[in-house]
Parts: sequence; C-alpha cells; structure tokens
Amino acid sequence: MARVPYLRREDADASLKPLYDRLETERKVPTANIFLALTHAPTQLDAFLTYANSLRAADLSPKLRELAILTVGHATRSAYEVAHHQSHGLKAGLTKEQLAAVADFESSDRFDEREKAVMRLAKESTLRVDVSEEAWRAAAEHLTDQQMVELSLSIAWYNSGVRVMGLLGIDLEDNYPHPFPNS
Repeated sequence: MARVPYLRREDADASLKPLYDRLETERKVPTANIFLALTHAPTQLDAFLTYANSLRAADLSPKLRELAILTVGHATRSAYEVAHHQSHGLKAGLTKEQLAAVADFESSDRFDEREKAVMRLAKESTLRVDVSEEAWRAAAEHLTDQQMVELSLSIAWYNSGVRVMGLLGIDLEDNYPHPFPNS
C-alpha cells in the first residue's frame, strides 16, 4: 500500500498542469503509480523524467539496457520494475522466452555471452554494489567505454528506482500481471 497518496491531475494544484502534460506525453497513459506518487515533489519528478529520458537516448542498445533493468528488478524482487519493463523489453527486441528466463539467465541458452555479461554486471552491482574486475571486463569486452558508463548509469538509476518504489510502497497497477505470483 502506498505511503503517500497518488496525486492525480484532477486533485492537484493547477500549477502542476505542465508536469501532468509532460507525463501524459512522455509516459504511458494512464499515468503510472510511481509518477503519481512522485508528483508530491514536482521539481524532482521533472528532473527524474529528464534523467530517465537521457538514459533511453543513450548509445547503449535498448535491448541490453532492458536486460540490465529486468535483472535489477529480478535481483531485488521488484514486481513493479519487472512488470513495467517487460513491455519495454519486448519493444527492444527481447522474446517472451527471454523475458521468462531473466531470473535464471546464467543457466539459460536464451542469451548470448554479451547479454549474459551485461546481466551479470547488473546483478552483481545490485547485490554487492562493488563489482568484480571479472564482471566488469566481461561486459567491457563487448561495449565501448561510453556504453559501459551508460550501462553503469542505467543499472544505478534503476537500483535507485526500485528503492524509491520500496520506500514509498508503490502498488503495481491492476492492468499489469504480477511477475512473482507466489509472492
């Protein structure tokens, strides 16, 4: 249960209209619960959106970015993150079989070495913070320095996102299937 009310457009001060316009233009409609909660801090939400958009415009492959994000979601058991990014993963070129295999990517034959290296880096960073030289080098063999920085920023960003969602108790919307049904 959310720890702050979801502030919907009709309940918000008129001064927030441009922020809701931006949300509805740049994000899914209806507006996701995470954004409705963050509208209580409009300056930070505006910056949040700008930063998130910069990660989506990076040189890093959208497919690799989504694999990293989904790995963060699975490593933290963030139903919200996983549910929301499955559709992004499909748009980025992941198959339904790959989506189903993210949690057990190490033993899956659905991912190539480059994808597994990115996922290992995401998982290790999520669970340990400091990553091993081995994990770094394995991913760096396949990516440029720019892409490695972009990957690092994406992994860290989505780690902060799952923590914000956990702190605020963000509810998964009813129109998303729960990715961990036995939880």
